[in-house]
Amino acid sequence: MLESLSHYLAESWFADSALAVLFVSGFLSATLLPGGSEAGLIATLSLNLYSPAMVILVATLGNTLGGLTNYWLGIWLPNKTNNEKQSHKAITWLQRYGIWTLLLSWLPIIGDPLCLAAGWLRLNFWPCAVLIAMGKALRYALLTAIFYGFF
Repeated sequence: MLESLSHYLAESWFADSALAVLFVSGFLSATLLPGGSEAGLIATLSLNLYSPAMVILVATLGNTLGGLTNYWLGIWLPNKTNNEKQSHKAITWLQRYGIWTLLLSWLPIIGDPLCLAAGWLRLNFWPCAVLIAMGKALRYALLTAIFYGFF
């Protein structure tokens, strides 16, 4: 069944635009919109048209830019960290464990709010961008390794 699906995808429009679809899927899934990019990653890998490194790079780039979009949305929110007690889990994690928490920005449910909270707390952009990208790249590398049977 997987072979017939792979053959269908290779013959369809998806094969010609797989990396673009993967990038958009990664971007949208990292914003506050619901969705996941894992299926796009697996579908693109199963085409065997691109190197695994290229697939990981495109997925990471799209997903990182989506996470950074959340960061910038957080910047636009009024910062009331001095006046209000924080109760959201993402803010609590960032305040307790620091910027390293952004390595977990790939997690479902909590990852998007972590990026938003980093912007809201006015954390330094470049370290945030690097840690968000690292976390997301590690996830896609692990998924790719699982796809190819390394685990």
